[in-house]
Amino acid sequence: MKSVRKILNQKNNHLIKLSPNATVFEALQLMMDHNISAVLIADENLEGIFTERDYARKVVLQGKSSKEVKLKEVMTANLVTISPQDSVEYCMQIMTDRHIRHLPVLEFENLVGMVSIGDVVKFVIEDQKQTIQDLESYIKS
Repeated sequence: MKSVRKILNQKNNHLIKLSPNATVFEALQLMMDHNISAVLIADENLEGIFTERDYARKVVLQGKSSKEVKLKEVMTANLVTISPQDSVEYCMQIMTDRHIRHLPVLEFENLVGMVSIGDVVKFVIEDQKQTIQDLESYIKS
């Protein structure tokens, strides 16, 4: 199957990240501005990810203030990461097995992107459409 690099090449791979010292409110504003549901947390190196799920479980349900809480207090650390060479099937398997929706992509320890479940589904659908068109063309010729 195709590699993660193909997904990254097809999407606007602008990395959106914040410092661990930014507030949850800043992250929510950034996420709203870019219409995304997760933001990477990094200074020099990738330190974590903050998602809508983190906000619901670690801020709202705990009665914390998004304007006061720092991302480093509520981000998900110990991330599962992938490389651009990994297969799309491998990504789907990780996302399914671990119930996660976002995978940071590292190449030689450098952050090069992030793949969401939406990116993977879109890629698989487009790839299947292309295969169907190719088969129909072959049958007709």
